[in-house]
Amino acid sequence: MAEHFAVNGGARLAGAVDVVGAKNSVLKLMAAALLAEGTTTLRNCPEILDVPLMADVLRSLGCTVTVKGDTVTIDVPAEPGAQADYRSVSKLRASVCVLGPLVARCRRAIVPLPGGDAIGSRPLDMHQAGLRKLGATTEIEHGRVVAQADELRGAQIWLDFPSVGATENILMAAVLADGTTVIDNAAREPEIVDLCTMLQQMGAKIDGVGTSTLSVLGVAGLQPAEHRVIGDRIVGATWAFAAAMTRGEVTVRGVDPHHIDLVLDKLRTAGADTVVGTEEFTVRMDQRPTAVDFVTLPFPGFATDLQPMAIALSAVAEGTSMITENVFEARFRFVDEMVRLGADARTDGHHAVVRGVDRLSSAPVWASDIRAGAGLVLAALCADGQTEVWDVEHIDRGYPRFVENLRGLGADIQRVEGEPNR
Repeated sequence: MAEHFAVNGGARLAGAVDVVGAKNSVLKLMAAALLAEGTTTLRNCPEILDVPLMADVLRSLGCTVTVKGDTVTIDVPAEPGAQADYRSVSKLRASVCVLGPLVARCRRAIVPLPGGDAIGSRPLDMHQAGLRKLGATTEIEHGRVVAQADELRGAQIWLDFPSVGATENILMAAVLADGTTVIDNAAREPEIVDLCTMLQQMGAKIDGVGTSTLSVLGVAGLQPAEHRVIGDRIVGATWAFAAAMTRGEVTVRGVDPHHIDLVLDKLRTAGADTVVGTEEFTVRMDQRPTAVDFVTLPFPGFATDLQPMAIALSAVAEGTSMITENVFEARFRFVDEMVRLGADARTDGHHAVVRGVDRLSSAPVWASDIRAGAGLVLAALCADGQTEVWDVEHIDRGYPRFVENLRGLGADIQRVEGEPNR
């Protein structure tokens, strides 16, 4: 039976909400466990659909994985399998991050091309080019990435774009390579730092963590570790946007505010007041937001994952905003659903122009990916009447206890079973 969220607009969100571990970190940390025989334990894991999906990928490689609450335990055999199961990988784009660890550990990897969100292409060219620099051969065969190497050797690697996925795969292969690998123009996202921290706990030697140049001195072997996943900055920022859009006051706990400095600065420009602590922050908005322009860029720029939230804010702001998307070309599919809700928005290539309206209007809408779904719910909170948001399994993949958290802040939202009338 299909499910949707029924959202009655008009509520002012107020209160506190706790953020747990980052989706964009935990899946990569689970893959990194493959680098060491034995039991690795991850804590503060989000209870989202993608975690058991990734557990299935690891099980297909011979691991024993236990998911219990916010703790994931991964027991890695002495000789993990080198071929990931197609059915598991096809449901999850992040599953491609097992490529680097498998090449490093098994000297061979067969990984089906991943599935996941419909936000545009994510080519693996840089992943493969980096592994080739380290001495592996890679090719696409029958819808699978096939990589193998007699040995991996340190190399100087320049990324044409600071790709998070390519940085992660090359980094995880390099930690067991012979010699020193330097990755220039590496991604700097907090999730990359979290991965480096865990790898260091496992015995990896990595310099330049948090910068665009990572230097990795390969070691002969790694040990399993116990690690706490960093708080999810994208979820935290989503609650920040929700506070600003509903003219509310929300305290977000469990995430480093400095991971979303630019988001908080944009919200202050839109008229919000913010108070920043060590692992928490508060956003308060007392009036209609003022229009702000957004440009998505790799960290420390404005995250592409927050582009739907930026459009949703712009849709109810006073004035006209321009949102420029530089990362995923298909992310503007979300705008068509916003127009259903009465947004005055138009797209042209990489740009969207949004003229704010006083109030959105309810309508049935469909989520095309995790963040689009969250953005539609935020917009529904600012609409007249009841909005039905469909395909909510996307939202469940990225936001633990989404409905419960919103209800705790005062939103009128419920999960409903039933088929849509399309």
